[in-house]
Amino acid sequence: MKKRYLLRIYFIYIIVFLVALTLIGRLYFVQIIHGVEFSNEALGQYTKSADDIYDRGTIFMEDKNNRMVSGATLKSGFTIVINPKILEDPLIVYKKLSEVIDIDQDKFFMRAGKKEDPYEEVAKRVNAEKAATIDDMRIKGVSIYKDRWRFYPGNEIAAHTFGFVGYIGDEFSGRYGLESYYNDILERNDSGLYVNFFAEVFANINSIVFKKKDHSGDIITSIEPSIQLFLEDKIKEINKKWNAKITGGVIINPKNGEIYAIGVTPTFNLNDFQLVEDASVFSNPIVENVYEMGSIIKPLTMAAGIDSGAITAETIYYDAGKIKLNGYTISNFDGKSRGNVSMQEVLNQSLNTGASFIASKIGNKVFADYMRAFGIEDETGIDLPNESAGLADNLNSPRDIEYATASFGQGIAITPISAVRALSTLANGGILIRPHIVKKIKYTSGFSKKISFGNELRVIKKESAEEITRMLVNVVDRALLGGKVKLDNYTVAAKTGTAQIADLNNGGYYDDRFLHSFFGYFPAYDARFLVFLFTVEPKETLYASETLTNPFYDIVNFLINYYEIPPDR
Repeated sequence: MKKRYLLRIYFIYIIVFLVALTLIGRLYFVQIIHGVEFSNEALGQYTKSADDIYDRGTIFMEDKNNRMVSGATLKSGFTIVINPKILEDPLIVYKKLSEVIDIDQDKFFMRAGKKEDPYEEVAKRVNAEKAATIDDMRIKGVSIYKDRWRFYPGNEIAAHTFGFVGYIGDEFSGRYGLESYYNDILERNDSGLYVNFFAEVFANINSIVFKKKDHSGDIITSIEPSIQLFLEDKIKEINKKWNAKITGGVIINPKNGEIYAIGVTPTFNLNDFQLVEDASVFSNPIVENVYEMGSIIKPLTMAAGIDSGAITAETIYYDAGKIKLNGYTISNFDGKSRGNVSMQEVLNQSLNTGASFIASKIGNKVFADYMRAFGIEDETGIDLPNESAGLADNLNSPRDIEYATASFGQGIAITPISAVRALSTLANGGILIRPHIVKKIKYTSGFSKKISFGNELRVIKKESAEEITRMLVNVVDRALLGGKVKLDNYTVAAKTGTAQIADLNNGGYYDDRFLHSFFGYFPAYDARFLVFLFTVEPKETLYASETLTNPFYDIVNFLINYYEIPPDR
């Protein structure tokens, strides 16, 4: 009897366990797999259902407290539709509808006149309150359909980074930015999000729960909304003040490649992109355009010289103000001789002859190998579309002049994001990182995956990077605007760049067109942030120290206060 009693208890336990397991499984599919779908049905229960309600994954930003903020999401509303076949009096219908919503009269009557067409849209993106009012009117021939569309809460914020969705031929898909790069993740496949668990098990199919083709989800970026907004305000100020053609900036973690902010102006409103007259504004100059960067390349040249053993920080050379190579003359920005000069002064005074001296001491082949190791010929692999590779054919030249000009950032052209990656090696101890924007994918299945971007490569020794950092801190403390921007409690390593812009029509360079650039990182010996700024063809000014130093320090001070970074000196 006791044995039978125990068997009954065990049997009941098994039944309860199986029921609980079934309920848990059902809840999983209801809440995780079909949660959004059921929510949408609830929202649209008093309306007729559209055959295909638009759906797409969300792009999130993440603030400093790891709270997610929508950068690209969906907005819900309603579409008002008339059926001209059964519409009794178009004039009365128009008057009733126009009391609630704005409708173009001519277009309404044009659509109402299509008597053989049972479906004509007369208003879109109508809010729930107005849709309910129209629904209560019970107008014959008028229907209300649930609708959703892509919505960008920040309007212009990170426009070039997010991109938008639009038609490519007959296909409605992600265009530009993350919307394009991660389109296969963000788009939704309505062919079925899951398959029957038990059927799959008993059919001995390898994929038990999820179809292989269903990898849709949301993407979580490293873009920090407050930093992004601050950066965009700064680059707009720069562009307006100096009447520049283009201004942009990047704020990155130089240790792991996560981008906190990336922006460019002129920009556009993502919610009204169809109003843009010149489609070229949609392209992203930070990843698509190449520029001769000028003197911000000198720290890379110095790093190559020290790392190769060709020079040390104490090496002295004689500066005659200019040198001749292969029939061409290279001169300093002012053409003046400075006599015996140290390597530190090459950076402090941004001497072209000093950079050329370093390249000659390294040797053309080794110098070219270092520049390639910094990635200037390659795409960075950033997760944005249409990235351009650098133009560095001059590093294959048999002439010395090309290597000399490359040493101070002329004659080779790279994208701003490539410059960011190369300069990050100085801030992180010599490692070539991969800059990226997305850090995690949250799949509709409920699983999440952190994004891995492959192995990082060492291009210079840690000791070489530390020496360059020390030298760049000296540039800030003593030379940049005469040392007036030195921070007493924080070490900042930085360098400006002013490059002539090439005349592609006539050859040579314009005398009055320049690209200004500025990079810096801090706290210098354990850098958390690298800031890169550039502006193309600023007016009424010659040097980047005038246009970009103060905006750079505005960003530095903002980051110090925002993250409450402790002093390092």
